[in-house]
Amino acid sequence: MARGINIGDEVAITATVRRRVTEDRVSVSIPSYGFPHSIVDRTTKVKKGQPIELVGDVTRIDEKTVTIDLHPLVTVDVDKVHLVQSYRPPTRKKPLIDAPT
Repeated sequence: MARGINIGDEVAITATVRRRVTEDRVSVSIPSYGFPHSIVDRTTKVKKGQPIELVGDVTRIDEKTVTIDLHPLVTVDVDKVHLVQSYRPPTRKKPLIDAPT
């Protein structure tokens, strides 16, 4: 397994702002991802070259790569991501089986 990262964990990757595409959309460069990617940025006014953190859930893990759901799926190297929060399955409050009557 890759550095304690499992499927379902929330991870973050640091991207660099390339340019502002529209009033509310920014083009970013993601390390080890060879395609352009843009994100919605309505709240802050980021500048070119500024780092920005993108957070998503892990959907797939290979030996050297991790696929993150950033809408769309983005596959990057394992050493480019860091763990934000581990996945914890929901706990059941009531048992699946009814109590005998």
